[in-house]
Amino acid sequence: MGEAFVVAEMDTADCIFKGVGLDMTRRDLQAAAKAKGQPWDMAKGFDFSAPCSAITPEFYTGVIARGKIELKVNGEVRQSGDVGDMIWKIPDIINRLSNLVELCPGDLIFTGTPAGVGPVVKGDRIEAMVQRLDPLNITIG
Repeated sequence: MGEAFVVAEMDTADCIFKGVGLDMTRRDLQAAAKAKGQPWDMAKGFDFSAPCSAITPEFYTGVIARGKIELKVNGEVRQSGDVGDMIWKIPDIINRLSNLVELCPGDLIFTGTPAGVGPVVKGDRIEAMVQRLDPLNITIG
């Protein structure tokens, strides 16, 4: 691994591509590992644990400082918020993260979620959206 490449906040615009993604967690694996005092990385890194919509360069979307974020399960709203409510802004997240780990083209950074996370089961239809981005529609298999 080479020397870390730190991205200054003012240089992030050319690096940002946006999409809608889900950072899924297998709570059963997480609970079992925690109970044994073991790492629970597989609760986050299982097959299909991070579905994403189409990725769009910020050049096309512009900066999204405000905009609705919403997640529906089987047509019912489970989470709803606004991009403007994020504690950290995207350029700051990239800058801070690039000081900790090497970032490479294609890396995905999941930035958080509004309140309301909860379980899903096989057959559930999930619709996730961020205003001005292509939505993500999946069915739990």
